[in-house]
Amino acid sequence: MIYKTKGTCSTQIDIDVEDGIIKHVEFTNGCNGNLQGVARLVEGMKGEDAISKLRGIKCGFKNTSCPDQLSYAIEQAMKAEN
Repeated sequence: MIYKTKGTCSTQIDIDVEDGIIKHVEFTNGCNGNLQGVARLVEGMKGEDAISKLRGIKCGFKNTSCPDQLSYAIEQAMKAEN
């Protein structure tokens, strides 16, 4: 699934979720090294667990962040799966 981010340097998140487990995450644009790390950390996690850890994280003075946007991408991917 492709999720278009809002309010972040990354512009898109490609995400695959199977049976509620995050299988693959890839960010387009943004802080490459940090986002590769975030993606690898959540791969293999239950979607609900990742959402609870990432939701609400802010970047500087922004109301959101790439991890926060990832939580919405995971949520959307899980809904699309059902």
